[in-house]
Amino acid sequence: QVQLVESGGGLVQAGGPLRLFCAASGQTFSNYVIVWIRQAPEKEREFVTAISWHGITTYYADSAKGRFTISRGNAKNTVYLQMNSLKPEDTEVYYCAKFQDSLVRSRRVDYWGSGTQVTVSS
Repeated sequence: QVQLVESGGGLVQAGGPLRLFCAASGQTFSNYVIVWIRQAPEKEREFVTAISWHGITTYYADSAKGRFTISRGNAKNTVYLQMNSLKPEDTEVYYCAKFQDSLVRSRRVDYWGSGTQVTVSS
């Protein structure tokens, strides 16, 4: 079992920054990818960004490019999502998750966090 816990969500004004954290614990594996996924009611789930185990390979959705940065802590079990220039349409629940495989473009999730709400006011 792997436990994923998100933190850092909250309310921010449009144009402002917010930093999310994901802490992994439990049975950890080498070479696993952590992904941030967001979803709002009546919207499709979006795979926002992902990072490889070594932190070198990343993936960004078009909506995140140039505004969001994903990074991994030295201990590898913490992942950060720095979000800048936030827009009201970024208002969603953000989930930290782990892919089954080691590909940053995978869509196969085997573990989820409980999510953290990000609300961007206009």
